Amino acid sequence: MKTEDLLARFKARDPRAIGQVISQVENNGPQCSAILAALGADVMDSTLVLGLTGPPGAGKSTLSGCLIRHLREQGQRVGIIAIDPSSPISGGAVLGDRIRIMDHALDPDVIVRSMASRGRLGGLCAAAGGVVRVLAAAGCDVILIETVGVGQSEMDIVRLADLTLMTLAPGFGDDIQAMKAGLLEVTDLLVANKADLPGSEALCLEMSATFRDRSQRDGIDRVVRTVASQNQGIDTLMDRIEALNTNHLEQGIRTARRQLSLESETLDWCLELLRPQLLAAIRGQHQPIDPRLRAEQLIADRNHDQRQ
Repeated sequence: MKTEDLLARFKARDPRAIGQVISQVENNGPQCSAILAALGADVMDSTLVLGLTGPPGAGKSTLSGCLIRHLREQGQRVGIIAIDPSSPISGGAVLGDRIRIMDHALDPDVIVRSMASRGRLGGLCAAAGGVVRVLAAAGCDVILIETVGVGQSEMDIVRLADLTLMTLAPGFGDDIQAMKAGLLEVTDLLVANKADLPGSEALCLEMSATFRDRSQRDGIDRVVRTVASQNQGIDTLMDRIEALNTNHLEQGIRTARRQLSLESETLDWCLELLRPQLLAAIRGQHQPIDPRLRAEQLIADRNHDQRQ
């Protein structure tokens, strides 16, 4: 199908066309550049991007379902990007979007996409950023990026988000200690899920202490208790999200974050697009040499070729 025909169907919100456009961008297909160029620079102006992360077992997928339900009740169109681990055989997403968020599979105003990590962080970040803009152009008012864990890849992925929600539950003490110097630094709201379980009070106290400075600075409590399995605490969580988003808009924080995200994504795309050429050049050199020196030589050779 010609790109202009595909885009016409996409703008008409044809579900199949939306899926095809997302696939082109995710897989860097032949129509990817033309599609991204057609989206426009202001495509993200009226869209809020939420990142949802946390260790496995904390209830992220259940919480996602609650957030989607709440947003749909408000008449908002929702996009979900579920970052899944890769199948070692197919390279595709293992968990699958329909398995994780089945309740919303038939809703035309909920667009769900699973993206496999494929073991290549930079390429995934670049592709995910493009898919975010596609979902915004498809009319999504809120886009939710859900990751599978709390590692470095998740830290980089959530930089695409305007606000990042960390989901924890009682019994994740080791995860909390590991995250204190990492992912918590980019977390905006801590969701203490499964608040009906023993240990919830201690978790909330510890997290409140961690976020005390930020909460006092803007007057917004950063810790929210939920029992997602019973849809409890979701209204409070959405109120906090709205308050923090308003604060970030007024203070210029969202604009600054998006600029940093675009810079990072541009670098990711540079690395992704140069990867085949660089690999070919590296494999073409057989003399023993330190990798750092080899990299410097490759860059020098490339600059020399461009000057010719």
